[in-house]
Amino acid sequence: MQSMRRVILRRQPPRRCPTNNTVTIVRNVQHGECQRNHAINVGGFAVDGCMEFFPSGAEGTAGALICGACGCHKNFHRREIHIQ
Repeated sequence: MQSMRRVILRRQPPRRCPTNNTVTIVRNVQHGECQRNHAINVGGFAVDGCMEFFPSGAEGTAGALICGACGCHKNFHRREIHIQ
């Protein structure tokens, strides 16, 4: 039996300046090096050295959330937000 996942998207209206001009904000999100602590069970700190998130599957699949380089979930990688 497969479980279904529901995704809820919330859309926000564009921000407006006092002069009533619309402002568009472009955000690029990238995931950098892996921050997973592999030695937490023995009370230490050790990371594996994976320098960038690389998805192991196609977009929209479960493999898109797993790093192909280190095998960690996407949430273990440092998130970088670039606002343009």
